[in-house]
Amino acid sequence: MSTVGTQQHESKGNAVDVDPEDDVEEETEQQELETDDLFHILQNQRRRRVLKFLQDYDEGEQVDMRDVAEQVAAWEHETTVQQLSSNERQRVYIALYQSHLPKLDEKGVLEYNQSRGIVERTPVADQFDPYLDVDGADDEETPATADEPVTTEATAEPTTAGRSSTSYYSGATALGLALTAMSWVGVAPTAVTSYLATFITGMFAFITIGLNYQRYA
Repeated sequence: MSTVGTQQHESKGNAVDVDPEDDVEEETEQQELETDDLFHILQNQRRRRVLKFLQDYDEGEQVDMRDVAEQVAAWEHETTVQQLSSNERQRVYIALYQSHLPKLDEKGVLEYNQSRGIVERTPVADQFDPYLDVDGADDEETPATADEPVTTEATAEPTTAGRSSTSYYSGATALGLALTAMSWVGVAPTAVTSYLATFITGMFAFITIGLNYQRYA
């Protein structure tokens, strides 16, 4: 009986010896991001701003992703949340919903419940704090990446000057075509018919000079 009691005592002692800190350290090591993953996340400005916003929240504290998206959009457009347009909110919301938050969740940086629209900060997010706290880090220009839509001059909204010049030249072209047609059918006055080419050339020259003066005055 004493032998059995001794074995039971030893088994209990072994169970205690295997326990606490080794498992915690192993779990912490598994949570460490590789350097490539860390910098891939940081290279995108919207992801940096998400992490910056969540610095004010404790680990596990639930945050509405709409609040995250609105603040990121406000920073992006250098305005306040109240002054954002619906399009500005929507563009950032969709990008976070479809791309950035799932990526951060995949890497264990956040817990993202997409169906409920809830975000929670994890201990892995602490690894980014030294990079987010550097002065001016969030203002650096970020190269375009595969998961970020690119806006080009072709898709950008035309400027007021561009719209004005297009209107003027369109009008001049229409007038020139009308005078040419009238000349062909013999309806235009003789003076117009005789100097049609000169008149049309002068009209376009006048518009060009006027637009350049308006642009650089």
